[in-house]
Amino acid sequence: MRFIKVENLKYLLEINFYTSVILLLAGSFLSVSDNYSLFEFKEDLYGALNNNLRMIMVYLGMTELVILIYCFIKKNFRSMIFVGFFLILMVGSMEFYGEINTIEIDSNFPVFFFYTGISHVLFGVIEDIVKNSPLKNTQ
Repeated sequence: MRFIKVENLKYLLEINFYTSVILLLAGSFLSVSDNYSLFEFKEDLYGALNNNLRMIMVYLGMTELVILIYCFIKKNFRSMIFVGFFLILMVGSMEFYGEINTIEIDSNFPVFFFYTGISHVLFGVIEDIVKNSPLKNTQ
């Protein structure tokens, strides 16, 4: 009975995880375009910094895609715990980036990174729990 509840939680977290992955990929790759971006990139960026933040987002999307493919191939999503942890750290990193470059960063970035990070961590944890559950082997 307890395993069934964990399975239901797993499915909810899985839906949430894939939603956050889609959001992360869309947010990353759409950052290239001013018209479709989920974020506002301030005009304060110029010279060498022009489009720097956009490229960081594209690299983040590419990294997410590679790690996700790796997890599917290995059939082990434990790595998502670490990915989520680093996404949460991006909240502070973005604030630091804005501070050292004296530019205003879109206020949606912290919410974006916190949500996607927590989703990745929770999914990685629940996948690991279910995969290593002794109840799973008895069913």
